Amino acid sequence: MFTPRYVKHSKLLLRHARKYLRYKDDLLSTSTREELVAGMSALREALRKRDHARIRTEAEALDAKLHELTPVNWESHWRENVEVILVAVVVAVGIRSYFLQPFKIPTGSMQPTLNGIIGRPSTAPIPNLLRQIAEFIVLGRNYINVVASVDDDIVQIQPRKFLFFFTLSRIIGDHSQYLVYAPPETLSHDFNVFVGRAIRRGEVIARGAVDTGDQVFVDKISYNFFKPHRGDVFVFRTNHIFGIREDPETGAPFYIKRLGGLPGDSIRIVPPFLFINGSKAEGYGFKRVMDGKFSYHGYALGGNYLADSNRIFNVPKHGYFALGDNSNNSYDSRYWGPVPEENLVGRGLFVYWPFNSHWGLIR
Repeated sequence: MFTPRYVKHSKLLLRHARKYLRYKDDLLSTSTREELVAGMSALREALRKRDHARIRTEAEALDAKLHELTPVNWESHWRENVEVILVAVVVAVGIRSYFLQPFKIPTGSMQPTLNGIIGRPSTAPIPNLLRQIAEFIVLGRNYINVVASVDDDIVQIQPRKFLFFFTLSRIIGDHSQYLVYAPPETLSHDFNVFVGRAIRRGEVIARGAVDTGDQVFVDKISYNFFKPHRGDVFVFRTNHIFGIREDPETGAPFYIKRLGGLPGDSIRIVPPFLFINGSKAEGYGFKRVMDGKFSYHGYALGGNYLADSNRIFNVPKHGYFALGDNSNNSYDSRYWGPVPEENLVGRGLFVYWPFNSHWGLIR
């Protein structure tokens, strides 16, 4: 704390000189190496004796020698910046691969615990640009205002993806096309935009707001050391699950659900209740769904595996039973069966964006 600045600078200079010598030792000529070693020894001796005048002199000499050996030019700056970027990329990839992976909630199967993409139709004018920017940063909200330019019929709605956050749709008519910041499912469900719809010039095709799905961090490391817990909100791959179609471009999708049953558990649904091993499911997540408050509606019967209240499903070894909190609108294990153990990715940990009521730890 009370060390003079020039002494700190001299010690830092010695550290740089040692580093340079290690990196370039086999490339330096004998005379250059000896000159550099002598300069370092002289500065160390001056520091040991606390000879202030000599410290300054030797530090300036060593600094000049290092500048002579490593001249600063645009190439060195460029190289340093590239190294920093590469290190940052490697660290980010490492974290994403082994520790935390970002995941976007695409659908409403876990609402209201986690929001998927929500369309909010409106006849009100689109707000000014400043408010749009603020609402996007805080709420992840985008505004759309698509007006037909000609009389036409919608013949196709194509999904388009841009980077990680952006899901768009191209509305294609016989005589016109429109690019909209909303997935086809949202346009159909919330804005009544569908193939075959006739539109007239000047007609509003879709107007209002589209709230992005919650962006979460998935803890990928815990399941390497601990078994999944009943009630976890977990992410899994859908590879080789019969009944879930793989996207031809991106492959099998990732799903996020609540873990309703562990290997060996018996599962039964008597709406609105979920029974595990003969008893009503316990835990905050299950209770919240079964209580039917705050937009929860309890557990509903599904197809194939839990089609009626008398049916019991026994979770097989190395399998996990996945259930959406929005049971009436969730395509989950009630329809396509258990999740294989090898498909597990990790536990939903934290909603990091948008900054709405869901921001924070996932329960």
